[in-house]
Amino acid sequence: MNISTWIKALKDTSTIKINSSDDLIIALAGNPNTGKSTVFNSLTGLKQHTGNWPGKTVTTALGEYTHKDKTFSLVDLPGTYSLLSNSVEEEIARDFICFSQPVATVVVTDAICLERNLNLALQIMEITDKVVICVNLMDEAKRKKIQINLKELSEILGIPVVGTNARDGEGLNELKDAIYQVATGEMNINPFKLSYNALENTIAQVEPIINEILDGRINGRWVALRLLDSDESILNSLNSYMEADLWQNYKLRKVITETKELLNPNEIRDIIVSSIIQSAESIGSKVVTFENKEYNQLDRTLDNILTSKTFGIPIMLALLGVVFWLTIEGANYPSQLLFTGLFWVEERITDFFIWAGLPEWLHGILVLGAYRTLAWVVSVMLPPMAIFFPLFTLLEDLGYLPRVAFNLDNFFKKACAHGKQALTMCMALGCNAAGVIACRIIDSPRERLIAIITNNFTPCNGRFPTLIALTTIFISSSLDRFQSIINVLTILGTITLSVIITLIVSRILSKTILKGLPSSFTLELPPYRKPHVGRILIRSFLDRTFFVLTRAIIVAAPAGFLVWIMSNIIVGDMSLLHHSARLLQPLAHLIGLDGYILMAFILGFPANEIVIPIIIMSYLSEGAILELHSLRALRDLLIANGWTWLTALCTMLFSLNHFPCGTTLLTIKNETQSRKWTLISFLVPTITGFIICFITAQSVRIINHLASSNFL
Repeated sequence: MNISTWIKALKDTSTIKINSSDDLIIALAGNPNTGKSTVFNSLTGLKQHTGNWPGKTVTTALGEYTHKDKTFSLVDLPGTYSLLSNSVEEEIARDFICFSQPVATVVVTDAICLERNLNLALQIMEITDKVVICVNLMDEAKRKKIQINLKELSEILGIPVVGTNARDGEGLNELKDAIYQVATGEMNINPFKLSYNALENTIAQVEPIINEILDGRINGRWVALRLLDSDESILNSLNSYMEADLWQNYKLRKVITETKELLNPNEIRDIIVSSIIQSAESIGSKVVTFENKEYNQLDRTLDNILTSKTFGIPIMLALLGVVFWLTIEGANYPSQLLFTGLFWVEERITDFFIWAGLPEWLHGILVLGAYRTLAWVVSVMLPPMAIFFPLFTLLEDLGYLPRVAFNLDNFFKKACAHGKQALTMCMALGCNAAGVIACRIIDSPRERLIAIITNNFTPCNGRFPTLIALTTIFISSSLDRFQSIINVLTILGTITLSVIITLIVSRILSKTILKGLPSSFTLELPPYRKPHVGRILIRSFLDRTFFVLTRAIIVAAPAGFLVWIMSNIIVGDMSLLHHSARLLQPLAHLIGLDGYILMAFILGFPANEIVIPIIIMSYLSEGAILELHSLRALRDLLIANGWTWLTALCTMLFSLNHFPCGTTLLTIKNETQSRKWTLISFLVPTITGFIICFITAQSVRIINHLASSNFL
């Protein structure tokens, strides 16, 4: 259940029982990169994905745990730096804490940068007294020789403070005890109160008015601050969830307006923000001691290299190249082993069909159609994913992905897009559908749509087999010694091209159907952390490899069925597949392809992995998907059917730039809730692919013609 559902359900007590004896709602808040989702997972036992990069949790996750015969419903709110409603995440977290009235709010902080995290904690403490501070990553603080006096911090704040190392389960029982005591009222708390100097007189005048109107359901002092800060969103939320229009009260409006005439909005905001920051700094200085003042010097040194203008992007490309080299080289043998094993199983299934005397058409549909397609998808996709995703997750766990976004932020800003789009593109390298879902981290609706529409320009795991096969056959085949290096450089080149195309199309969209200026965003570079290899392997397999493979299998079986039907239904003297290819031939020729290649892309709509097998099957005039036993045999087949290096190049370009697969389109429909934007997401990459391939094919043909006519 997402946050909007929770908030809307507040008016319907039959949907959610707030503060009932059998449903104790606990809000989990915190800055990005504090381990909040890890705390959530550890408490509830759910395998909610965690990632060492900002803005991952944009929708909420809900879980339950039982402690001392009480059941607690834990809601993981979006990671946010404040509650000043500067972004969607901040409004979501603020509204949940305000209007769902959780019996306790747990604020997860990072022990390494506690002072900065206290900014959010102090803001939450102004909304509700029922707060528990969880100082997480105590193991990291110990490693960096940072000492935190948790007892003194608890005394200063007037609320319970618990130190934890959620990844190893340390301190979680104490955290559950503290939550229980606050939620049930067993603990007497006296929260720290901030002072806002020049604003205190106005607050004292309007707070009683607000409390009277709202009947004490929300902290009147905090609402007064929001009104002074000209936060219109809080007025909208109060009107929506409590049907209260504060601005109708003449006296309240008069006092607020008079104060704003004496102090301009910038001065008021400065007073509020500086009071919070100064209080956090003061508290931090009292409870945190550094044995080594240069504890983060190594992180700074690494960042100076990894995010520098000179070395940042080259290192990024080099790391990506290493990942692809390991993926390409490592996947060959297990892929062949899987293929051999799965097709051995096919032979046994065929033997069973013969023994049982089942009809040939049934064998064709189920075995040569559905099963053979599934076998191809599994053998082609599983080994690369099993290598790529753990390596990718390793970079994520280390904290490198935010550095990628930092390096590319300026380019996206020039394209009027959002810097976080770099992170969504990283996710799309594994699966475009996952990349679309990752676009949730972009809070601007306009920029989120740009990221969704252009997501498919990033080659996913399903397109890599086509790109690698054609690269090996037509580009690196004559270089036996450096073949793998050339393959990696070519794949890197295609990814670089995809980034360039993404930036260009993003710029065009932002100047046409999605006009607007790029929004600024705060990107925190998280500390580098020691990865947990075991968890990386489990998480990358369950959350990514298995998830993507399952979806590919679901759509591959119907695709195999359709291909078999088209290949075996004869009209005149040709199959439907051949008729369709002939019909597409004129259009395909314009973009450097042939009718069979274009038809393969169309039939490969459910899964990009089956494009090459369909091409092979079409050229061999077979009624089922086939695989040749070597790339050399595949090269001979393609050349015999008129392929040149231009055909291979245009096929690679069209593979890079064409309509999203069925799974991705369905995900886009679910994310945008709009047929219009789903259609645009289909058309934009497809039209781009046709334009690029047309220009490439016609340019080469013109040059060849001029050369053959002695003009060059």
